[in-house]
Amino acid sequence: MTGGAALAGPDGAPRCPWALSAEDYIAYHDQEWGRPVHGDDALFERLSLEAFQSGLSWITILRRRPGFRTAFAGFRIAAVAEFTDDDRERLLADTGIIRNRAKVDATLANARLLAGWAPGDLDALIWSHAPDRAGRPAPRTLADVPAVTPESTALSRALKKQGLRFVGPTTAYALMQACGLVDDHLKDCVARRP
Repeated sequence: MTGGAALAGPDGAPRCPWALSAEDYIAYHDQEWGRPVHGDDALFERLSLEAFQSGLSWITILRRRPGFRTAFAGFRIAAVAEFTDDDRERLLADTGIIRNRAKVDATLANARLLAGWAPGDLDALIWSHAPDRAGRPAPRTLADVPAVTPESTALSRALKKQGLRFVGPTTAYALMQACGLVDDHLKDCVARRP
């Protein structure tokens, strides 16, 4: 990321500049991004969406999120793990989602793998890689926000070691940001947690 400090939004409150590039972003930025997310199904959804975002703009995924939720049974791991070849073909024809074969296949494979884990294992694995907040100064500008960290690299390795796909270090860091493992809201941003 490159860019400056927090900017005034439509209501005058300072926000991360990326949040002001489209109306859809403001609610996501203010209410979701950087807020702690727990639960295996909720984290599976975020992990899957971050994988689908790879190489694309997040706004593309955000605008199609309702379609993704419908297509992937609300990202309930147990339900997605039961998807058949017919379901796969349905997904690849669904214009409401990103119809990338490798990403669809990875999501299905990840669900099948995770269905064999004990409840809470995905949550525990992901959150075990949350860095100490005390050791991370609040970023002042977007230029201070990394794309990869040692923690995201370690999380990526741990997920891959378990057999999960489409979980590189950059995707892992985006997941960490989206799910509140790190708070990368800029120092002066209205959505930054105290």
